[in-house]
Amino acid sequence: MRIGFISTRLAGTDGVSLETAKWATVLNRMGHEIFYCAGELDKDSPHGSLIPEMHFHDVKNKQISNHAFGYDIKLKSEEDKSREISELKRKIERYSNKLKKEIKKFIIRYNINLLICENILEIPMHIPLGIAVTELIKETNVPTIAHHHDFYWERNRFLKNYVQDILDNYFPPDLPSIQHVVINSLAKNDLLNRRKIESTVIPNVFNFSTNPPKIDDYNRDFRKTIGLKSEDILILQPTRIVRRKGIELAIELIKKLNDERFKLVVTHHPGDEGMGYFNWLKTVAKESKVKVHWVFNQIDTHRKQKDKRKIYSLWDAYLNTDFVTYPSSYEGFGNALLETIYFKLPVLVNRYPVYKEDIRPKGFDFVEIDGEITDDTVRRVSNILKNPELKKKIVNKNYKIATKYFSYELLEKKLTTLINKVNWES
Repeated sequence: MRIGFISTRLAGTDGVSLETAKWATVLNRMGHEIFYCAGELDKDSPHGSLIPEMHFHDVKNKQISNHAFGYDIKLKSEEDKSREISELKRKIERYSNKLKKEIKKFIIRYNINLLICENILEIPMHIPLGIAVTELIKETNVPTIAHHHDFYWERNRFLKNYVQDILDNYFPPDLPSIQHVVINSLAKNDLLNRRKIESTVIPNVFNFSTNPPKIDDYNRDFRKTIGLKSEDILILQPTRIVRRKGIELAIELIKKLNDERFKLVVTHHPGDEGMGYFNWLKTVAKESKVKVHWVFNQIDTHRKQKDKRKIYSLWDAYLNTDFVTYPSSYEGFGNALLETIYFKLPVLVNRYPVYKEDIRPKGFDFVEIDGEITDDTVRRVSNILKNPELKKKIVNKNYKIATKYFSYELLEKKLTTLINKVNWES
């Protein structure tokens, strides 16, 4: 089967791109041909179509998004409001029609048998794209898997809007040729209760059947390159810099550990939701007298040379890490948590809702918090780092559990079921 993945971007180290790559790997291993279509692609991405207008950072899309969610509307009357909204919807329609033509070319060019839509039919980061893909599915009846990582109603910034009718019809759409996949049981229940749409739960996974890489000549100098001393203890925050990641709690942990050897290293770029949170974090760190190494310009999906500088992979960062912080208040699942388990590292995790529902019951041994860093939290982290045998026992236990519940083998079984259903229905 020839399978086309569609998203705003399929590049970099964000959770959607990383999880898409895992699906692509497993599907390819099953014998299917994989093609990508997105507004941003990595150089080594599968064959496909790069359509820059599909990116959520596209200028026209950002204007539409700002308008739709009320960031730049200052209306004086109901008449003005009605006129502005009508013009907004005309812009959306024109844009979506243009994108629909481009995506249709992708489907025809690569003779796509199955579409997999990655987080474009639930989060309205690109409203015209969601409409374009939905209308194309309606017209062609192409078999589709809609892979939902999170829904718009889970994000406060999308709740105030001027396009509720569009959100109700397209995010997500309910069409007979679409199979819906969610990444946690809370989302499954929510989608059923809100939209009467059935879905399949496929959690985030990792390839636990392969051994992680090791320290080598390339990454051996990682700590030195980012400004750490040999005696420093590297605490890794392997996430994007957005508010729900709770990075201020990682800073608070370092502060309360009260040892200048502890250094916080944050790997991903800011900007997906503006720069305000990043700037605030820098102020918090300065006031807390915590040294934070923002290394997003030194880390990418793969090793490379850029401007005569060595760029490391995210894996290189994990390999040089002593402890991981994951204090998110909300996650669709928890990709970085699986990565941490894979690299056999201890971790601090906030008890976000999906964690409590789908991950914690499996029996993992993490340092858990409920939105604050307590004295007990500090004692537990310190004790693990001072006791190598305890650390080894914890990480090995976590690895064994994750191999059972969140492996590539589980993903292959789930995808086989979905694809067999596609073949039967088509």
